[in-house]
Amino acid sequence: MRSLHHHRERHLVQRIGWLRAAVLGANDGIVSTASLLAAAAKGDVLLAGTAGLVAGAMSMAAGEYVSVSSQSDTEHADLARERAELKADPAGEEEELAAIYVKRGLDPDLAKRVARELMAKNALAAHARDELGISQITTARPIQAALTSALTFSVGAAMPLLAVVVSPTPYVVASVTVSSLIYLAVLGAIGARTGGANIGRATVRVTFWGSFAMAVTAGIGLVIGKAV
Repeated sequence: MRSLHHHRERHLVQRIGWLRAAVLGANDGIVSTASLLAAAAKGDVLLAGTAGLVAGAMSMAAGEYVSVSSQSDTEHADLARERAELKADPAGEEEELAAIYVKRGLDPDLAKRVARELMAKNALAAHARDELGISQITTARPIQAALTSALTFSVGAAMPLLAVVVSPTPYVVASVTVSSLIYLAVLGAIGARTGGANIGRATVRVTFWGSFAMAVTAGIGLVIGKAV
């Protein structure tokens, strides 16, 4: 008797909610803190960097929570509206779901049968997924996004600060700059590896845009500092 083997594919899309917040937080932590340190005087570096770390982490957490909460509110409003429509006109909603499946390539009779069976099991879940594009994977999670951003920002911001601590005074700026570019490259590689994307492309993208942002920000800080 032949044994049956269950084939289970390992998809990475379920990581998208926290991975986006993690990469954003770490990247912002590295870039903003490194830019701040590169433009600061040696005596002010640790104080400025520490203040930037705390303020940035709180800002990232609040910003992520507010923005993702707005997405969550929209999702809940859409689900409430869909729930009301299912109660008021279940037959019309079944036809609407079947039409979606027809557009995706199913035979009309098969589409109606699929819509009927799915709605019999969980009508709201079927419409949320196939009509609204809301699923368990993509559902907004404000607290998760806020905590992830705050944590990864803090880790990212701590890296340039570490370079300041271990570097001799004359080489602080060079050390912060070089180490931050390395951290950006590592971040790009880790993010790509975690999300199953192309590591080389992601590493170049994160490093290039991170270094560009650092250069512009630090340059403006140096110019303003000299002017003042």
